[in-house]
Order: sequence, then structure tokens, then C-alpha cells
Amino acid sequence: MARVLISMPEEFLTKIDQVADNEQRSRSELIREALRTYIHKSRVRENTLASKNASILEALLD
Repeated sequence: MARVLISMPEEFLTKIDQVADNEQRSRSELIREALRTYIHKSRVRENTLASKNASILEALLD
């Protein structure tokens, strides 16, 4: 597995650690899950936008 170094404010890291502790996960597990969720939501938004654009185009062509 690759390692990545990121920078963030201390208070943000503290919040991440609190959530990880509450969920009994490692910091890395929590951040990986957050990124998976972000990527999934981004894809959903892209698909939704593409569907809207397709509908608009279809309406214009009718």
C-alpha cells in the first residue's frame, strides 16, 4: 500500500482522531473511508449532471 503525507490544521487532526477513537478505527481507516465516500458522491453528482444535461438536450431536440 502506498503512503501519502498530507498537511492539515492541528484542530482538524484532533477531530479526526476523536472520530476514529469513537468508531474504534485507525486514523488511516477513517480517512480512507472518507475519501471513498467523497469519490462515490462525486461520481453520483457527475452522473446526475450528465442525466440532467441529456434530458435538456432531448427536450431541445424534440
